[in-house]
Amino acid sequence: MLWTCLCRATVYELYEGGGRAFVRRTVQLDRRPEVHDTFMYSIGEARAVWAALLSGSAR
Repeated sequence: MLWTCLCRATVYELYEGGGRAFVRRTVQLDRRPEVHDTFMYSIGEARAVWAALLSGSAR
């Protein structure tokens, strides 16, 4: 599992397993965190999304 800095209000995590992967976004709010997951990608596709996310080119 990889993740961005926990010091930020929004944290992204890359989960991989069984040949599939997804990206999780957690927005840390005052009340409780909001968690959103992408659909399951192949590992290669998820890694491409992850790289785009980290480089700032994800949409």
